[in-house]
Amino acid sequence: MNLPLRFRIPHFAFRTLDRYLLREWLRVLLVTLLGFPILVIVIDLTDRLDTYMARGIKPSAVALSYVFDLPEKMFLVLPVAVLFATVFTVGTLGRHSELTAAKASGISFHRLVLPLFAAAAAAFVAGLLLAEIAPVATARRLELLGEKAIRSTSSRYNFVYRADRGWVYAIRALDLRSREMTDLMLEREGTGVAYPTIVLAAQRAVYDSGKVRLPARRWTLHRGTLRYLAGNEPVGEAAFEFDSLQTRTLTERPVDLLAEPKAPDEMRYGELRQYIDALTRSGSNAKKLQVELALKIAIPFICLLIALFGAPLAISTPKSGAAWGVAASLATTFIVLLMFQLAKAVGAGGVLPPMLAAWTPNLLVAACAVYLLRKAPT
Repeated sequence: MNLPLRFRIPHFAFRTLDRYLLREWLRVLLVTLLGFPILVIVIDLTDRLDTYMARGIKPSAVALSYVFDLPEKMFLVLPVAVLFATVFTVGTLGRHSELTAAKASGISFHRLVLPLFAAAAAAFVAGLLLAEIAPVATARRLELLGEKAIRSTSSRYNFVYRADRGWVYAIRALDLRSREMTDLMLEREGTGVAYPTIVLAAQRAVYDSGKVRLPARRWTLHRGTLRYLAGNEPVGEAAFEFDSLQTRTLTERPVDLLAEPKAPDEMRYGELRQYIDALTRSGSNAKKLQVELALKIAIPFICLLIALFGAPLAISTPKSGAAWGVAASLATTFIVLLMFQLAKAVGAGGVLPPMLAAWTPNLLVAACAVYLLRKAPT
């Protein structure tokens, strides 16, 4: 009996097949996304448990600290989880001849794996959310483990604060209760007459909370000097003494100045971008941090490309077993992680622009994905 090679498939059949693929893909994704971080956490806990106990940290605090460690681990593992889920889901279809049946029914390979690409797009969005959650969770974890002191004092002494727009504050003392600072100096480095260096020094500053009118929410500086420096220009230097001065430059609240400076890995995307802008304006080298900022988007985005790459990779050897899928996924993971590490070094060293360096692994994976998709039998 001769069977037709193609026939029209009802729309509900497409929906059933899509749900089946998404269910299998999601199952592998969750196992990988949670399994790898838990494995790393167990190894780390076994290695460092004695250290935590010697510090007198409660077991409940140690357990909670590893819960806060999950977002960062999941952010790094997410592209790996997408790759494993795609390779195993599509590979299983090939080994069980379900791909052949689908093609005989008139479903192309690209249409068959389309739900997986949509799921990878959702994984990209989840990666962006994890990138914002991870710094906050990491900071909380360090506090629980005693590796970062929890600031509960109401004063701070002899510190430097790097603000926006290139300003740097050197403050001898800050008291939160009285909302006062003593012996402070504000400096903004300039480039010449059009943009002079400004140095503002005062013996005392008082913060008005402005409960009645909004313009009063500012610092008032007492007994100080304002200097404008134009470098080697003929204009030279201009200085003014004052008894009382209200400035719009110092916009931070006392509680903001009291906060400890954050490490770059503890900053969210917006915070890190502002920090990089301040470093750039002050003339510092911020290329390494610019690469880190770009990676906060580049790493989640590679989930999309990994799905495009993993689907045709899984059917390149359709008769291979699950061991081949594991080997191919691990090898790809190792190469991608190595490329990201090289991208950090290349971008920080100035060999490539930071943005290009961070996105180079994505471009290479995209090129391989296009090549494999074009070769995949549809």
